[in-house]
Amino acid sequence: MLFVLVLAFDTATPAVTAALHDGTRVLAESTTVDARRHGELLAPAIEAVLAESGASLGEVTAVVAGAGPGPYTGLRVGLMTARALGATLGVPAFGVCTLDALAYATESADPFVVVTDARRKELFWARYGDARTRVDGPRVARPHDVPDGLPIVGVRLYEEIVGEVSGPEHLSAGALAALAAERLAGLTPEQALVVARLPEGRIDSEEAAQGRGVLGPAVPIYLRRPDAQIPGAPKKVTA
Repeated sequence: MLFVLVLAFDTATPAVTAALHDGTRVLAESTTVDARRHGELLAPAIEAVLAESGASLGEVTAVVAGAGPGPYTGLRVGLMTARALGATLGVPAFGVCTLDALAYATESADPFVVVTDARRKELFWARYGDARTRVDGPRVARPHDVPDGLPIVGVRLYEEIVGEVSGPEHLSAGALAALAAERLAGLTPEQALVVARLPEGRIDSEEAAQGRGVLGPAVPIYLRRPDAQIPGAPKKVTA
């Protein structure tokens, strides 16, 4: 399926990143690292890549967002924006595992593990056979439980436990866009529309997480409950 202009962005990590891809190459990319301002920074990032490339929003033919895993609030910013843009423009909106895009950026032909910050003294991780092939995960775990014996790529945390971390620390939307364009090329128009139109209630986080090597709908991969919880009923106090 030919998608002439793919708009991709990710808010699942501290980096707010956006890029525009024409099916062959990245036309423009913007990255700002600020874990507290995803909601403020995403729209300007999208505007910046459109302006740099000389394209208009109306020319976009597909929207792709990083699906996580990541912190609840930041992750929702990107995915809700993708769904809203897709509906407004009348184009499909897809999700790609954020760790897959980090792996893709390494261009590695050998096995390795990607890690990102899950907070609560934990890491999100996934194991890869090469830059394009996820073989396990994503999962959330304590640093001691991240697979050892393989190179680690991603966030530079807990290196005294997981070992030296190399490669890209923050996701490049350029890599996300390129990976999405590669996966889109393998879909027929009918397949693309079926995937993009899957409602959030029809696919859970586990199914989204296991979608290895394919595009999915713009559905979040949470792996755990959000930090903020709705209070339960007050406990009864007895005299």
